[in-house]
Amino acid sequence: MTTTLSRAFVDNFLGSSAGWYKQSIIAFLVINPIIFSINPFVAGWVLIIEFIFTLAMALKCYPLQPGGLLALEAVVMGMTSPQAVYQETIANFEVILLLMFMVAGIYFMRELLLYTFTKILLSIKSKVLLSFLFSITAAFLSAFLDALTVTAVLISVAVGFYSVYHRVASGKTFHQLDHDHSEDHEVHRDRRKELKQFRSFLRSLIMHGAVGTALGGVCTLVGEPQNLLIAERAGWTFIEFFVRMSPVTIPVLFCGLVTCVLLEKLKWFSYGATLPESVAMTLDAFNEEQEAQRHPKMTAALITQALAGIILILGLAFHVASVGLVGLTIIVLLTAFNGITEEHRIGHAFEEALPFTALLVVFFAVVAVIHEQHLFTPVIDAVLAMDRELQPMMFFAANGILSMISDNVFVATVYINEISEALKNGVIDREHFNVLAIAINTGTNLPSVATPNGQAAFLFLLTSALAPLIRLSYVKMLWMALPYTVVLSVVGMISISVAF
Repeated sequence: MTTTLSRAFVDNFLGSSAGWYKQSIIAFLVINPIIFSINPFVAGWVLIIEFIFTLAMALKCYPLQPGGLLALEAVVMGMTSPQAVYQETIANFEVILLLMFMVAGIYFMRELLLYTFTKILLSIKSKVLLSFLFSITAAFLSAFLDALTVTAVLISVAVGFYSVYHRVASGKTFHQLDHDHSEDHEVHRDRRKELKQFRSFLRSLIMHGAVGTALGGVCTLVGEPQNLLIAERAGWTFIEFFVRMSPVTIPVLFCGLVTCVLLEKLKWFSYGATLPESVAMTLDAFNEEQEAQRHPKMTAALITQALAGIILILGLAFHVASVGLVGLTIIVLLTAFNGITEEHRIGHAFEEALPFTALLVVFFAVVAVIHEQHLFTPVIDAVLAMDRELQPMMFFAANGILSMISDNVFVATVYINEISEALKNGVIDREHFNVLAIAINTGTNLPSVATPNGQAAFLFLLTSALAPLIRLSYVKMLWMALPYTVVLSVVGMISISVAF
C-alpha cells in the first residue's frame, strides 16, 4: 500500500510530463539550496537559467508549475521576500489588468476579427504582401495601442483560421490526422502534408506580426510600458518622445519591414510557407456559407463589435484610462449589447489569459530575485565606468542582452533609475542623460525580440493555446526571431553611433 501510494505521488508530480523533465526539475530544487549556501549571486543566475529552461519546455509542461516551484523555493531560501514579489507585482499591475480584461475583451470581438481577416486572407494571394501587411499593421497598432493587445488579436485570428479548417475540412481531429495510419495511406499522407504546411503558414504570419509589435511599440510613448516610465523620468511629451527616438526607431522599422519581405522571398529561417490551395478553398467555402446564413442578429453583432473596436482604439490612443479598464469597458459593452448574460458564457473569455497572468506573477518573483541579489549591478557599474562616447552603444548592448533573459520593463526601470541618480548627483549632464535614455529605451525594446523572456507579448504567444496547435515551441521562436534580432540589434547600434 505504501509503495503504491508513493508511486501515485511520483506519477502526480507534474502530471503527464516526461520522466526526464520531472527528474530535471527535482534536480534543480535539490541543488539550488546547495549553491545558495556557497554563493547567493551564482545561485541567482542559476535560478534564471532554470526558469528559462521551464519556458523552453512550455510544450512539454506549462511553465507555471515548474517555474512556480522554483520561485517558491527562492522565497523560502531567502533569495527574495514575499514583500519584494508583491512590490514587483504592484509595479506591473497595469499589465496584469490588461491581461485580465483586455484579452477577454478581444475574445468577444472574435467574430469581427475572423470576418475581417478572412476577407484579407482570401483577397490577397501573395504571401509576401500578406506577411508585410501583418507586420506593418501590427507595428502601427502597437504604436498607439499595446503589444499584448495586438498579440491577443493575432492569436484570436490564427485560432479562428485553425478552427475553421478543423471544423469544415476534416471529419477528424488534427491529432488523428497526425497519427492516422489507415489503409488509404497516400490520402492521409497528403492531408498530413497539407496540415504541416498550414501550420507553417500560420507560424510565419504570427511571428511577422509579433515582431511587428516590437517595431511599432518602441516608436511612441504608449507603445510599451517602459516607454511611459522613461518618458516620465525624462519629462518628454508624446511628440518629443517620438522625435527623440526617431533617429533609431525609423531606420529600424524600415529595415525590419525589409527583413520581413526578404525572409518570405528567400524562405529562410522557416518562413515562406504559402497557404495550401485546399485550405484556401475551405476558408472560401466557410466564408460563403457564413454570408449565406447571415441573419440580421449576426449582422447587428458584427456592427456592435466594430463600434466597440472604434471605442477601444480611441480609448487607448488618447489614454482615457488604464489599458485594462478600457478592456473591461469593452467586455461590458459587447456582452450587454450582444445579449451575452450567462456567467458560464462570459467565463470562457478569461480561460486564455488567467493562466498566463499567474505565470507572469511567478516571473515577477524571478525578477525580484534579480533585484534583491543585485545580479545586474556589475553590468551597470561597468557601463557607467566607460568613456562617455562609448556609453550610448554599450547601454544599448547591455540593455539588449539583459532584456533577452529578463523582463525588459524591469531592465529599463533599473537603468533609468541609475542614470537619473547620476544626473541628480552631477555625474552626467542633461544632454548625455537624454542620449542614454534613448539607448535604454531602444535597447530594451529591440534586441529583446530574441527570446520570449524579454517581451511579454512573445511570452504570451508561447504559452497561448495557439502555440501547440501550430507547433510554435521556444526553440522555434528563437530560430524564427534570429534574423530579426540580428537586423534590429545591428541597425539600432549603428543608428545610435551615427546619430549620437
